[in-house]
Amino acid sequence: MFQIRLTHKNKVGSDRRLYCTFKRIFDIIISILLLPLLILISFSLLFLNIFYNKGSVYFIQKRMGKDCKSFNAIKFRSMTKIGTVSRKYYEPLEKNRITKLGHVLRKTKIDELPQILNVIIGDMSLIGPRPDFYDHALSFLDQIPSYRRRHIIRPGITGLSQIRLGYAEGLKATKKKSQIDIYYIKNFGFLLDLKIFLGTILLIINGFKK
Repeated sequence: MFQIRLTHKNKVGSDRRLYCTFKRIFDIIISILLLPLLILISFSLLFLNIFYNKGSVYFIQKRMGKDCKSFNAIKFRSMTKIGTVSRKYYEPLEKNRITKLGHVLRKTKIDELPQILNVIIGDMSLIGPRPDFYDHALSFLDQIPSYRRRHIIRPGITGLSQIRLGYAEGLKATKKKSQIDIYYIKNFGFLLDLKIFLGTILLIINGFKK
């Protein structure tokens, strides 16, 4: 009986390793294929920002990644620029800072596209727990016992908690987000990733319709 259980455990571990290897290869291939789109949108925003979103095209922010280490996540800028982030983890998003063009970028999730660069260099995956602003994440580590566990894999551009909850704001929502992320980590696989991918496509389509 012991040998049967051990063999089954090894098979499960082997399957997960195979999946993780395939997922990393898939992440890199898809991200490289999306590079022309990133370049095209970047040049378009360089022009559009002059009229609707004055300032830089990109926004770089320190986020918490795998093993709770920090990395610089890159996005298309959707908010007016400020010197330093003063908003606390329990305070609502400063929606008054979102520009007209930025509102469109956020609704359609286009603002996340530059993170394919983070995927290529290995900071992120296409699918995984969404990375939080590093300073806020440090507070969540102290107050949410399960929060650290969501960082045992690479964070994702999209994820299960994102399509189920949307933007998680505050401590209570982040606790729920962590539970969903941990469920994903325990059950991730090709089928679950496909469901998340299709759910993300639906969110993008709905964003363009609104």
